[in-house]
Amino acid sequence: MALTLSLTVPTYNEKETITVLAEKVFAALKGTDIEAELVVVDDNSPDGTADTAEALSSQYNIKVVRRSGKLGLSSAVIAGWQASEGSILGVIDADLSHDPGILPDMVYSITNGGADIALGSRYAPGGGVENWPWFRRITSFTAIMMGRPICPAKDVTSGYMLMKKEVIDGVPLDPIGFKINLEVMVKGNYTNLTEVPFIFRDRLAGQSKFNGGEIKNYLVHLWKLTLYKLKNNRRHNNIPYTKYPR
Repeated sequence: MALTLSLTVPTYNEKETITVLAEKVFAALKGTDIEAELVVVDDNSPDGTADTAEALSSQYNIKVVRRSGKLGLSSAVIAGWQASEGSILGVIDADLSHDPGILPDMVYSITNGGADIALGSRYAPGGGVENWPWFRRITSFTAIMMGRPICPAKDVTSGYMLMKKEVIDGVPLDPIGFKINLEVMVKGNYTNLTEVPFIFRDRLAGQSKFNGGEIKNYLVHLWKLTLYKLKNNRRHNNIPYTKYPR
């Protein structure tokens, strides 16, 4: 069977969670017709994340891309997509905040539902967040509202996304900071996007990479994407999500 899904996982010091993530991803796809690979892109983690991921390749279809240093999340995702072999590309966080259980729904939204992009969404009906302090909620809401004029998604800052490979063919991706998916949703070659709801749960282990520097990066990135949107105004639709049999 042809490889359907290549799911990139950017990592830096995620040894504590990468095994659980792999188990959950492949358990979610078990019993479906989805053939998948997990592409772990590691930025030379001192905790041995890459070695742990390579050891897991004896049990699961996992590819490990080792990089020389901490080069950034967005460039790691792009490197993962470049190393991918599936017809559908994706990205998921290693920290278990994204629910792998919705992966079949995301894939089938593309293969059966007419979507070019399937976004794991905290803000679509049925989605939500758990255990967030008030300042994270306010920061997230503000970022969402600032991004919506240039993006068709309700959850414009989601880090969880699948897409047809063709969406980024020939697209000049030059993201700043963490928001590679926003870059794709503004610049990508696609017509229809759908949002699959999930409950976001804060990381169970390791240290969050969210900080003031990332807020500044987001603002700069948003400004550049706004200018791009004004020069290259493409029509992108947000189509209703439909759950398909597995």
